[in-house]
Amino acid sequence: MRILFIGTGAIGVPALKMLLDAREHSLVAVITQPDKPAGRSQQLLASPIKELALERHVAIFQPKRIRDPAAVEQARFLRPDVIVVMAYGQIFPVELLRIPALAFLNLHASLLPRHRGAAPVHAAIEAGDARTGITVMYVDEGLDTGDILLCKEVPILRRDTAGSLHDRLADLAPEALAEALTLLKLGRAPRVPQDASLATYSPKLGRENGRIDWSVPQVRIERKIRAMNPWPAAHTLLPDREGGGTSRMLKIFSAIRSRKSSGKPGEILRADKHGILVAAGEGGVLLREIQLEGKKRMKARDFLLGHSITPGIILGP
Repeated sequence: MRILFIGTGAIGVPALKMLLDAREHSLVAVITQPDKPAGRSQQLLASPIKELALERHVAIFQPKRIRDPAAVEQARFLRPDVIVVMAYGQIFPVELLRIPALAFLNLHASLLPRHRGAAPVHAAIEAGDARTGITVMYVDEGLDTGDILLCKEVPILRRDTAGSLHDRLADLAPEALAEALTLLKLGRAPRVPQDASLATYSPKLGRENGRIDWSVPQVRIERKIRAMNPWPAAHTLLPDREGGGTSRMLKIFSAIRSRKSSGKPGEILRADKHGILVAAGEGGVLLREIQLEGKKRMKARDFLLGHSITPGIILGP
């Protein structure tokens, strides 16, 4: 089958590599977002999808807006049997959806209809879900509302972060896509409508989503810390020792729940070789890996070697 791949994020790289290596299919081109400025130098940076396509000498198109008529006509000229999209970052016009001869498929990193939207990996961890996976769905005009072709599940591990779960789902995507393409080729691909009553939505994240509310139970705080690792990073404010200076942002990358702790929400109860123990609305959270604004990311015990933390300090909001 002639396949057009559309994607931008790193989570789609293993699926694209599978298509490049598949002898039974022909990858006709890749569409990805335009290069974007990054870092202090604002140097233009190619997407991970573009980097792989360049390495493998695949035709690349980078329209500013996929809805532009010229972009739609370019896709139509390629005559794809199947269009596959994963983590592209734009809404598709109906004219594009009608182009492939067989199917327009999306690889979504959740078990739809749960966690539709831009941040399903983060949402699954923060919600305390036991399982997640890759859903292969038929794209329609809604936001992740199309019929389901198949799902592949994985457990969410006790110490999973958004980063580690992202990587496991990326590795699962090629298996899900290969099976879906085989079913399409054989004419046996199912279409299962989603149950809209079970749908949840995970919007695009901003830095503000990482702010910790210390008044909630420790289980929710610990989930947020894992869900926001590595970005946008769970964070709070650390007052200066004298109480008259400017508070600095303290990012938190790992922590352990503590049920026996008591104190005011956000109060530092203990700071020693085991970490920094902070009281929550219920129980407490032992901070294990942190980063103070302007400093390097490090273990809490190493941070304490150069910084004096006095019990009784109130963190945040």
